[in-house]
Amino acid sequence: MEGWGRYPRHDGEVLDCRLPEALPGTVSSRAGLIARGNGRSYGDAAIGEHLTLTCGALNRMKSFDEVNASLTVEGGVMLSDILRSFIPRGYFPPVVPGTKFVTVGGMIASDVHGKNHHRDGGFGEHVREIKLVIASGEIITCSRTQNSELFFATLGGMGLTGIIAEATFTLRPISTGWIVQKTVATENLGDTLKALKQTDDATYSVAWIDCLSRGASLGRSLIFVGEHASPSDIAQMPKAAPLPPFKAARFSLPVDLPGWALNRRSVSAFNDLYYRAGARKAARVSLVHWDSYFFPLDGLLEWNRLYGKRGFLQHQCVVPDENALAVLSSMIDRFALSGKASFLAVLKRLRGGAGLLSFPAPGYTLALDLPVAPDVFQLLDEIDKLVVAAGGRLYLAKDARQSRHTFEAGYPRLQAFKEVRRTTGADRHFSSQLGKRLGI
Repeated sequence: MEGWGRYPRHDGEVLDCRLPEALPGTVSSRAGLIARGNGRSYGDAAIGEHLTLTCGALNRMKSFDEVNASLTVEGGVMLSDILRSFIPRGYFPPVVPGTKFVTVGGMIASDVHGKNHHRDGGFGEHVREIKLVIASGEIITCSRTQNSELFFATLGGMGLTGIIAEATFTLRPISTGWIVQKTVATENLGDTLKALKQTDDATYSVAWIDCLSRGASLGRSLIFVGEHASPSDIAQMPKAAPLPPFKAARFSLPVDLPGWALNRRSVSAFNDLYYRAGARKAARVSLVHWDSYFFPLDGLLEWNRLYGKRGFLQHQCVVPDENALAVLSSMIDRFALSGKASFLAVLKRLRGGAGLLSFPAPGYTLALDLPVAPDVFQLLDEIDKLVVAAGGRLYLAKDARQSRHTFEAGYPRLQAFKEVRRTTGADRHFSSQLGKRLGI
């Protein structure tokens, strides 16, 4: 078993659960298990210590309350299927991550955040109710008013409180499936952080950041600001469908690229071309299909093969506002000096998270991919020290190698989470390789 980053890999038993009624008996009779949706967490979060229970077949949409825009689904329902079904009806999920190929159970367990976290918070803030299979096999209803401690432990709890059998959450009404996008080009990190803060009133805001530029250009970025388009916004495109359909991916990476393909020279060249092309568009406002705006990487299936057979690590941290410029400058300079940083580097603003182990905290989050190599681990250990000293933390859904010390220093509500696990018996039944590694 492996995550999306293809590192680390673990041997273990896998059981495919295809019937909801089979969940209670399986859970109560086994120990050391974790649920797995579509396997899009990057590291070892969805690999059981002893048993991995795949739940992607539990994928029925059960009801939709149009008055409250409230959707109830099984935990294995894919975000892609929700988008395919509800955008034509004029609804959009309240929060989406960077890929649509994730399950609702996985979105809740990771308390995913999107380009609108600074405005709307994480996905967990829009969840009304969860039906959770706990260690005894009992199905517990959890909400902000019912079994609330278990509810907030499950948001961002990485599946370690139980299996999300069913969830109810609200959708956002939209009048079109297009995004009005404005691009802002910045020349350095200081300008980037200021520009991101100035976009706090925008619904969506995210920066692509060049993590290989140095000197006066360190941290130069392209910021993509977006709003859901109105019918009048798309009047200039008379042939465009107001609610355009799901875009099927046209390309797939059929083989692993050789390890030398993504090197400092090739990535630097790509970053320079991408930045210059984006900067030329900075004065324009454009209309972008929802799929291209939110899920650009989904256009290339199996893009994780870009990094070769050894796989890659994604490092995503959040650092508080007051430390952001100094800490991120030091981090980016180290990445640039090493030549390891990739073209997939993203910077966003966050506010606080809802769950006990939710990743978001007020500040800036930087995420980037690095190919697995012996010297990368030492580099990331050094970066982690900067994050901890700044009062920040790492995202568990992306993590494959942080130390227990780094984790414990970043999550002040860890003991409260462990107490919920203890009182519900989850500590004796639910265990992932991530949980084992970090002592959760």
